[in-house]
Amino acid sequence: MRSIYLDNNATTRVDPEVVEAMLPFFTDQFGNPSSTHAFGSSVGVAVRKARQQLQALIGAEFDYEIAFTSGGTESDTTAILSALEVMPERREIVTSAVEHPAVLTLCAHLEMSRGVKVHRIPVDQHGRLDLDAYKAALTAHVAIVSLMWANNETGTIFPVVQLAAQAKLVGALFHTDAVQAVGKIPIDLKSTAIDMLSLSSHKLHGPKGIGALYVKRGVRFRSLIKGGHQERGRRAGTENTPGIVGLGKAAELATKFMDDENTRVKALRDRLEKGVLQRVPDTFVTGDPLERLPNTANIAFEHAEGGGMLRLLNHHGIACSSGSACSSGSLESSHVLRAMSIPQTAAQGTVRFSFSRDNGEEDVDRVLEVMPGIVEEMRDTPRPKARAEDHNPDKGE
Repeated sequence: MRSIYLDNNATTRVDPEVVEAMLPFFTDQFGNPSSTHAFGSSVGVAVRKARQQLQALIGAEFDYEIAFTSGGTESDTTAILSALEVMPERREIVTSAVEHPAVLTLCAHLEMSRGVKVHRIPVDQHGRLDLDAYKAALTAHVAIVSLMWANNETGTIFPVVQLAAQAKLVGALFHTDAVQAVGKIPIDLKSTAIDMLSLSSHKLHGPKGIGALYVKRGVRFRSLIKGGHQERGRRAGTENTPGIVGLGKAAELATKFMDDENTRVKALRDRLEKGVLQRVPDTFVTGDPLERLPNTANIAFEHAEGGGMLRLLNHHGIACSSGSACSSGSLESSHVLRAMSIPQTAAQGTVRFSFSRDNGEEDVDRVLEVMPGIVEEMRDTPRPKARAEDHNPDKGE
């Protein structure tokens, strides 16, 4: 049985060209890029090249605006804490109700431990930000706005360019968690008011454990990890050279395949959605119908339990994930779907199919072949009764 991987919003396969680019930096080119001798200087050149490859992908004006980190979570944390440090007189953060836990958990911690006021902007049933509520939250007390570019569950895209310009009117810094957007949609940061942007390598066919934080030139900044002078003083610690080189190569390939992502991959997603809706009754697609990532299909199946569908799909060799952040057997839907007011009968039965350039039409055909039977089986299966702990709002986030 052929395996089909449709969970690319969780992580992607490392491209063979990325692996090939990384290998020398585990063996012959082992020098410390901060060293001045030949072993280090040649590695330093490779790090600079990777920075420029990433600069081209995200449209940064200067390559030194990019600081390498361990991934999206570190980048998010650094951006938010830095803003609070450089503007201690401002004690408020604006974010959304559907952010990744990397942002929401940190905001909740700051709220509890430091008394920071957090504005969590609501969304509508398609996951679109309430723009009136956003404008109302923008005051001279806001240190930073942190809003995702695209949602990891539904793929809904926020108008971050517009939102950043509005934040500037009150002097707030603007950060976007673009982990899901980078490599999937065109980004040109130099033409925006965005101050900081987070990204992660393993979402765009690069290695795990490496990411980056874009910090626009001139933005006041305080490092999270202090120590050495690496990354222009913005992130201490010996550089993860193989990871950096891998991220650079992945960025180069993402730039090369951007048109494919927005045409062929999008066509696969659309074909899957259309086929499922035609074959399976009481089913709908969540997220913005138009402003959505080209690779992401989050489909809600009324009166079918998501965990059970995932297990049956896995039995057929199909890997995908639930739009729900619940654990197996729980009746608690994800915070994203709750924020969108998706009916509980549907929110508990969502499946997220996320494509990449590795997928083809045969993958869609296979899902369409097995999905009707899987949903019918789940709808015929008695649902487990809710337990008190299933309704803990902190569980599974």
